[in-house]
Amino acid sequence: MLMRTDPFRELDRLTQQVLGTATGTWSRPTAMPMDAYRAGDEFVVAFDLPGVSPDAIDLDVERNVLTVRAERRPTVSGEQVEMQVAERPLGVFSRQLFLGESLDTEHIQAAYEAGVLTLRIPVAEQAKPRKIAIAGADEEPRQINA
Repeated sequence: MLMRTDPFRELDRLTQQVLGTATGTWSRPTAMPMDAYRAGDEFVVAFDLPGVSPDAIDLDVERNVLTVRAERRPTVSGEQVEMQVAERPLGVFSRQLFLGESLDTEHIQAAYEAGVLTLRIPVAEQAKPRKIAIAGADEEPRQINA
């Protein structure tokens, strides 16, 4: 149903560990953590985006690829600020998920609360279990689970 891809995630993590990130500059942070699970007739995906304003989140679906982009902007700026510690990554977070044909990408619902972006993707009608009638030569059709 869902495939996640980020081929450069480990390379970025290793580069940040070896080279570090320069204080005061924008860097490409690690991928946003997520949980994904099926609950009944919908697929739920939750992304951790602490410190990101809801208007800095962008969701796109093209074909069966869901792209989530979020930008964490600096909370302090100006010449009067002398940063002592800057460990929180700034910049653009991006994640792509490949959604299977069994999901209804036309009816995705998104909610953002307490730094967590939650997407609810319904299972497509054609992918839901259904009953199929079987008729014998001498009897009425009967229902079985498919």
